Amino acid sequence: MTRAAGLVVRPGSIAKYTVLGVLSVLWLIPTYLLIINAAKPLDEYSTANAWVPSLRIGLFDNIADAWGRVDLASGAASTLLYATVAPALAILVGAAAGFAIIALRLKYGFVWFMVIFAGTIVPLQMLLAPLFLGYAWTGMFDTRAGMILIHLALNVPFATFVMRNFFTGVAYEMFEAATMDGAHALTIFFRIYLPLAKAALGAIFILQFVGVWNDLLMGLTLTQSSGVRPAMTALVGLQGMYSGAAPTAVLAGGLIMSLPTIVLFLVAQRLFRQGLSLGQLRDTT
Repeated sequence: MTRAAGLVVRPGSIAKYTVLGVLSVLWLIPTYLLIINAAKPLDEYSTANAWVPSLRIGLFDNIADAWGRVDLASGAASTLLYATVAPALAILVGAAAGFAIIALRLKYGFVWFMVIFAGTIVPLQMLLAPLFLGYAWTGMFDTRAGMILIHLALNVPFATFVMRNFFTGVAYEMFEAATMDGAHALTIFFRIYLPLAKAALGAIFILQFVGVWNDLLMGLTLTQSSGVRPAMTALVGLQGMYSGAAPTAVLAGGLIMSLPTIVLFLVAQRLFRQGLSLGQLRDTT
């Protein structure tokens, strides 16, 4: 233990922060490479100088090149729709399921919970062929409604898991008191339980928004047209051998498509941090 400027510095703390600093640098290396190479003019790009930033800025030309080769605008609009509507519906369904199991004391509630959560047991890759055939048979292949539906189904189990655990921390006396005052179950759900779970709902929404925004597998399997396929699928087309896009344009496209998730985390980081704790509710009830 050492003292510096009146502060006590422990060797364990120094080692911990050193390890964290090294891990942070390693974590940021791919981001650094993405940014500096996406910003390079094409005539200065090579794998030999990938670590060296350029004094000239070619980022906007690279973005324009990527934007003009594939319909990234339609892909971004479609992905924004999927990443907003599907998680919003998923957290509403998951919260309702958690409320029914915990507050309404649903008969065989744990069994119902396991039935819902069982959707996460089977690897998603095993479902691609049945999904494709089912979507083709029902006419939902290459439709926005079909993409919203599959992302809703994939996100409900996690939302139910989190909200069930969250509502466990709510004093059951609140539900009983509201019932004695004549409140309907839907009124209790929307006016008491959902407002109390605002931080948890926000955290789930952020996580699922990012997951849907970065989805590639469902877009490749269930979409075809440029007006329906998500942004990440469009980026794959940008890397295709027939697109003719330069590496700098591909990197610039990936950079611009990652901005919405970064902005969302920066704007909602406080809500996200509160929601992950899941312990704040016990301090307010």
